[in-house]
Parts: sequence; C-alpha cells; structure tokens
Amino acid sequence: MSEIRVGLLGLGTIGIGVARILIEQQELISRRLGKQVRLVTAADRILGRDFDLDLISSVRLTDDANDVVTADDVDLVIELIGGYEPARSLVMTAIEHGKHVVTANKALIAKHGEEIFLLAAEKGVAIGFEAAVGGGIPCLKALREGLSANAIESVYGILNGTCNFILTKMENEGADYADVLREAQELGYAEADPTFDVEGIDTAHKLSILAAMAFGSRIRFDEVFTEGISRISAADIEAVSELGYRIKLLGIAKPHGDGSDMKRIEMRVHPTLVPLSAQIAQVSDSYNAVQICGDFVEQTIYIGRGAGERPTASAVIADVMDIARVAPDGVAHLAPPMGFVESERSELETLPVADIECEYYLRFMVQDKPGVIAAITSVLSDHRISLEALSQKERHATQAVPIVMLTHETAEGNLQAAISRITSLTNVEEDVLILRKENFGA
Repeated sequence: MSEIRVGLLGLGTIGIGVARILIEQQELISRRLGKQVRLVTAADRILGRDFDLDLISSVRLTDDANDVVTADDVDLVIELIGGYEPARSLVMTAIEHGKHVVTANKALIAKHGEEIFLLAAEKGVAIGFEAAVGGGIPCLKALREGLSANAIESVYGILNGTCNFILTKMENEGADYADVLREAQELGYAEADPTFDVEGIDTAHKLSILAAMAFGSRIRFDEVFTEGISRISAADIEAVSELGYRIKLLGIAKPHGDGSDMKRIEMRVHPTLVPLSAQIAQVSDSYNAVQICGDFVEQTIYIGRGAGERPTASAVIADVMDIARVAPDGVAHLAPPMGFVESERSELETLPVADIECEYYLRFMVQDKPGVIAAITSVLSDHRISLEALSQKERHATQAVPIVMLTHETAEGNLQAAISRITSLTNVEEDVLILRKENFGA
C-alpha cells in the first residue's frame, strides 16, 4: 500500500480536528483510498497550548512552519493558520517544493487564489479549498463537479454562522442587536472584534470564490458590494415579519448577459428580505446554506454547519483524500481548482452597484407632523419608484417615529438619488435604513 505523508500548519481548534480524523479514522480512510494517509509533522507557534498530546504523540512537532513546508518527508501540506500572511508565503513555499496544498483559508483564496493556482499548475501540484466556503457543506465540489453541465443562473448563500445566529436570536427573542452580539461573543460564536463577521467581510470572501467558480471568472473580492447587519433593529425584524419576510445576511451572485455572451457579474453581500416561504429562510441558528440555480438542474440547496472543528475538519480531509486518491502522478486528472480550464476563465466586469435592480425595504425616522409622508412619496414618485406597502404604527408628538415602505423594483442608483433628496427634507432624519429584497420566485 502506498502512502501520502501530511504536514499540518496550525494546531488550533480546526487543526486538532484534522489531526483527530487523520489518526482516529486512518483505517476508514485507507479502506476508501487503497492507500494510507499519515500525519507526520505539525507546526504551531505556541507548542503545547491545550493540545491533546496523546492524540498527536506520534507526530513530529515544531514551532517553525518552514520546517513543515520544506520537509523531505511531506507530500501534502494542510494550511490552517488563517489570514493573508504568513499563510500566503508558506503556501507558496510549499508549492515551490512540489507539495500539494489543502487550506480552509477563505481570505487567502479570495485575495491570493489566482497567483496560488498559477504556481500550482506550473509545479504540477493540486490545491484543495473546500473548507474555505460553507465549512462542512460540500458546496464547492457540487458547483465544480456535480453541476458542471449547467450554466449557473444564480448563487445565494447564508455564509456566516455568526450573523445567522444573531439574526435568528433577534427574531426569536425580540432582542436588540447589541445584546445578542454580546451573547454570541460569550458563547464563542463571535470574536471580541466581530467586524470581520458582522460587517459582511467574511461572507464577501466566500461569495467572491463562489461567483468565480460559478461563472468562470477571476476572483474579485475587492469588487464585492458589502454591507453588514449592525444597523438592523428588533423593530425592523418585527416589521419585516409582519410583511411576510425574514432578514438574512446573504451573499448574492448573478450573471448579466445573454447565454454564452456573459458580460458582467453581480456580486453583493447585505441583509436581505427573504420570503418566509423560501427554503433558505428556514435556515436558522449558526447553520449555513448555499442555493445554486442551474439551467438544467434548476434549484439546488446545500445546508449544514458552516464552521467549527468537526464540520470544517471533515471538508479538509475530503480534499486530502481527493488528492491522495490520484497522487503522485494523476493530479492533472482532477477537476481544475475553479471548475474551468484556466485558458477559458474570463476577465468579466463586476456590475456597478448603481445598476443593481431589486425591490427595497425603507425605514425612515421622521417627526410625526402633517405632510411628511406625502413629501417622501412625492420624491419617490419623481424618481419613478412605486410602493408596494407602507406602514406607520407609532404616533408621538415630539419623538421621531419609524415609517416603513416596500418598493417595487428599481435601480440602486435611482433609489440612492431619491434617498439623498429625502434626507434633506424637513422633519426627516438622515438615518435611513435600506434593505434589499429577493423573492426567490415567490
């Protein structure tokens, strides 16, 4: 039986999970592959911190990651450090030394994936990154291989468990954002600095990868329109629910053009009104979901844990096994990393935000005085924006009160021009909340 020797970078939560599978599931893996996958060495900058030393007693440990990526007895490197650097440099060094690489690092792939893929192709090694999007959900593999006969028509994703947990908790308990965020931090769902999650950056990393794989384009993380959930209030969630919707932080990608003559890609991350009847609206707590629509398969949806030791480690090992199955001489027979032959990937433009067309939820804070609503609707009418619904519940003589409106479809640039005029009106405050709505065929 031949053998694939593995080196591991990072012994945090996910790293220990990966080590556990490689060691405890070794017999199962061997039965599936007909060869052994063995963890030979691992690196962590602080050796001994909360490690299960009995588990990794047979593994050579080091605090210098370069020892792993240059080791003669390592065929494949698993990168679980996270972030841009030193992860990028270590991955590039591993590839230069002829080693296959598997990573769960969405930031690395979103920012530096293109140069990593090129070097890997030049050196004849494989790159796996299933765990970078959706944790344990095999959504990239489904998109790259299972749906490869389809022209993809749309991709929607709940791609951040922290945000989904917060929004679910706010809805179920009627709690404010700040209180639920604090609870999420105490439970370990959110970091001490939650910006990366709650402002949509993590979701944007993942969406940029999904969009490039879906449409055969280059990864363009910096061009994803991104808004987070920090301005959502319990009152917004209640108002949306009464209208028959639920708020989810979605990553959305769609092609623009006719058939094979695709010109541009729409990529956006923001809190979104989703009909209660839609499948993706039912995905709660810290679960992730990816909904992909193809021209032949129609709608498919993948739901599961998007983070955590066991789901993420499972996805990492799935990549390791795919590579091990064909290594050392058959990696050229694996599907291309992004699902398209490199020469056929396109430099498609990103659709400008102003050209995005959808329906909107608007929440204005106004002084409750005669003529205010008429003034707002007059401006919207000037910009050819029609209303589907309008609601004003509270009435206070001296305090600002919320007015909620749902619009019919209009261009983002058109709406923003109207909002700019509305916020300059007397008795209308500047803090207008704009949420976009997706109907999913409802």
